[in-house]
Amino acid sequence: MAGIDISVPPQRPDFVQFARGFGKRFILTVDTEEEFDWSAPLDRSSHSLLTVPTLRKFQQFCEGFAVAPIYLVDYPVASSPAAIEVLGEAVREGRADIGVQLHPWVNPPFDEELSDRNSFAGNLPPDLEREKFSRLRDLIEKSFGAAPLIYRAGRYGIGPNTAGMLVEGGIAIDTSVRSQFDYSYMGGPNFREHPLRPYWTGEPGGLMELPLTTVWWGMLRQLGPLIYPLLWRAPSLRGVLSRAGMLERIALTPEGITAEEAIRGIDIALDDGLPLLVLSFHSPSIAPGHTPYVRNEQDLDAFYDWWRTILGYLAQRGVAPASVRDIMDAVVLA
Repeated sequence: MAGIDISVPPQRPDFVQFARGFGKRFILTVDTEEEFDWSAPLDRSSHSLLTVPTLRKFQQFCEGFAVAPIYLVDYPVASSPAAIEVLGEAVREGRADIGVQLHPWVNPPFDEELSDRNSFAGNLPPDLEREKFSRLRDLIEKSFGAAPLIYRAGRYGIGPNTAGMLVEGGIAIDTSVRSQFDYSYMGGPNFREHPLRPYWTGEPGGLMELPLTTVWWGMLRQLGPLIYPLLWRAPSLRGVLSRAGMLERIALTPEGITAEEAIRGIDIALDDGLPLLVLSFHSPSIAPGHTPYVRNEQDLDAFYDWWRTILGYLAQRGVAPASVRDIMDAVVLA
């Protein structure tokens, strides 16, 4: 994998092929992390783990829909006895999957300057990115009794050395690419031109890239990749286009996206033939007061209602949940 930069869009993507019986599937990923002030400068110590116990309720909720969530845990969570108690049994029994999420600013060793640019792990020196990842990966395996097979960089911060690092660490699937989003203004990757379908980052059967699902909706959806970036200085115009039914960017998340919008997104993704949908959210949203999306108990009720609606709709459309192992076992190599 040396020399393969997964933060750069592939010129000729080799899309993953799945067995016919795999059908239409989705995964539910949870960026399982500490709580911190999203509006404040990054800090190595100003965080808490108050929402970790509430993962038990969310896990039980998912089991009621026969969904095995994929918890992408970072260093503070992997170090938490409460997280091991709440999630350990579910992971061991296959009712949940465990994966890696690297937040470099709270993940030792702390050899880098604390800055926005360095909060994207792919910007770090290769040896430092690898050492942070290795410590976290080993801690997760020790804490949860399972070797993680899936990775997401915190802030989606992959870089030129990430792919090789993941392969060396036994990771089969990367899900850091957020198609249609651009974080370059903060020093991060630009994913505007990355494919949405799962694709191989190198040789087929190696590291799979499984992008988060984001689609364009509206009369101008075919021009979304061209028009939307031009409006970054005028976000109000994006809202005008959305309300007018002209153009909207829809990510499959309860954070800032209504259930009605998400259903439109699901329909578009399925109509476009996307074989595997990736839904996501941040774990601090499962308790009030820790993210902009869930500020009070009413917001929390709405959060769970969102999932009831979306999981019900996916079942109605014949889209079944998948685990990491389901995905790997369904791969067809030519």
